Amino acid sequence: MTRLFSALFVAMSLFLAPQVAQSQDLENTLYLDLKDGRVVIKLRPDLAPKHVERIKQLTRAGFYDGIVFHRVIDGFMAQTGDPTGTGMGGSDKPDLKAEFSNERFVRGTLGMARAANPDSANSQFFIMFADGPHLNGQYTVWGQVVEGMEFVDMIAKGQPPATPDRIVKMQVAADAG
Repeated sequence: MTRLFSALFVAMSLFLAPQVAQSQDLENTLYLDLKDGRVVIKLRPDLAPKHVERIKQLTRAGFYDGIVFHRVIDGFMAQTGDPTGTGMGGSDKPDLKAEFSNERFVRGTLGMARAANPDSANSQFFIMFADGPHLNGQYTVWGQVVEGMEFVDMIAKGQPPATPDRIVKMQVAADAG
């Protein structure tokens, strides 16, 4: 019986260890606070290191706090990250070269918005409400919602929404107090 418990303990440790390690990577986790609750985002520097670094840089500077979701299409995605709220603005940082990958755009995926030029991503990003296979390989994937997708679903819809929702606060989890 003791052997059975020992084997079970080892098996559970092997199963849970990666999850615990992943949940402790606070440097690559974002907290996105919306009016309805907190969204937890796993960053993907393995896919898009320059985009992740930009998102963290702007987040740490408070750039995203208070910015509206200016383009929210039900069943598709919610877009934000433009300080002008028009969809035409960005940060004062230079645009980023695309970091396309084979990662698929599925519900909860975060991607960088861009103009027609693939190398024009700057500060705007979107969160997928549903799978978007037509975006695969065309936009940079930089994160995935791991908790709180129900709060993303509550973002006011429209292009722009009549009364747009805002990012209350966005922070790198390692910096959260």
